[in-house]
Amino acid sequence: MPIPLRVDVSMVIGRLLPFWLLILLLAGCSGMDLREPTAASWQIHSEQLMQMHQWSAKGKMAVRTANASESASLVWQQDNQNTYVQLSGPLGIGATTIYSDGLELEMHQGNEHTTIDISDPDAIISNTGWDLPLQALSYWLKGIPSPDSTVQRLELDPKTELLQNLWQNDWEIRYDQYKQFEEFTLPTRLKIQRGATRAKVIILNWQTSAR
Repeated sequence: MPIPLRVDVSMVIGRLLPFWLLILLLAGCSGMDLREPTAASWQIHSEQLMQMHQWSAKGKMAVRTANASESASLVWQQDNQNTYVQLSGPLGIGATTIYSDGLELEMHQGNEHTTIDISDPDAIISNTGWDLPLQALSYWLKGIPSPDSTVQRLELDPKTELLQNLWQNDWEIRYDQYKQFEEFTLPTRLKIQRGATRAKVIILNWQTSAR
């Protein structure tokens, strides 16, 4: 007589639940290839970039707001929570240096020095004229969502399995081009927009150091 096969249903559900939660999360993202390799590849890629805590990027940024439209050369250096940004010629003025420790933002323009509480977005806009989230940008530039806010929508390119479109805090980020830098595949062309603010970023060179 065959021996009855007993299955612990709770154990099976417990093992499958994380997998199906991931599938349900991805199913809410229109335009995404939902094949399992895509989900797995994106998870590995995004986790790899989350571990890239020290990096620098050089390129150009063009910013358009309701009141101005200018461009600047860009040098962005990230060391964990510390951000250093140098802009040459933004919004019709001279070189601007921005430093942030994740709590405050210090901005130097010539002989002028301004300290801003970055938890207040209105203070950033009133002092810089830019409605751009500095903390989120350090993740968006790498091609991953910011962990500090909810992802409203996310789309992967079905061919490259890289982030193609991202929506966070009503910001839309579109990735037009990627290139390989050392062991990382990183964006070289992206567009960021919300309301009257439009920003186009071209990154010519990445230097990476994952720790």
